[in-house]
Amino acid sequence: MTTIAIDLPDEAFSALKQAPSAFVRDMRRAAAIHWYASGKISMEKAALIADLDRSDFLAALAAEQIDVFELDLDGLRRELARG
Repeated sequence: MTTIAIDLPDEAFSALKQAPSAFVRDMRRAAAIHWYASGKISMEKAALIADLDRSDFLAALAAEQIDVFELDLDGLRRELARG
């Protein structure tokens, strides 16, 4: 595993009222959700970055109101035609 060191002002932790470990956890999850939602990484990679299993990552996405399943009208028609 790679370790990355980031210098942050002490005020960053107090602003969110979090210990550094909780801040890092939340930062990993926020980055993973952002990169997943913007289509830069897969759900599998995002869950790995967030240090969550897939079901917990899905729950994190739901908590942030991020749509997981995107289906346009043409896609819906194709799905209905198959079934």
